[in-house]
Amino acid sequence: MNTLLIILGASIGAPARYAIDQYIRRFTTKPYGTFSVNILGSFLIGLTFKSSENVNGLLAIGFAGAFTTWSTFMLDLYLAYELRRYKDALINVGASLIFGLLAAWVGVQIVS
Repeated sequence: MNTLLIILGASIGAPARYAIDQYIRRFTTKPYGTFSVNILGSFLIGLTFKSSENVNGLLAIGFAGAFTTWSTFMLDLYLAYELRRYKDALINVGASLIFGLLAAWVGVQIVS
């Protein structure tokens, strides 16, 4: 049953990430869509920290696993570097780490 919940969560998470990212990219060339989904996913994983195995499989592993995106984050950093937008790349790395950790911590604090 757990595998089916992971598949279900992932089948919702990946399209949700794509839709949010594409919507935000209509307004900016900066990687705010990727940033947003990664922070939201970090918060969600924090919220599911003490959840049951089924909820964890559906939301943390399935949904958030497919919703967040390390590979696109890396591509955004690479492209910023290639375009010599070093300040943008550093801001993206710093903000992603700080806000991602903060979002996960807030999620954990809410359920603790």
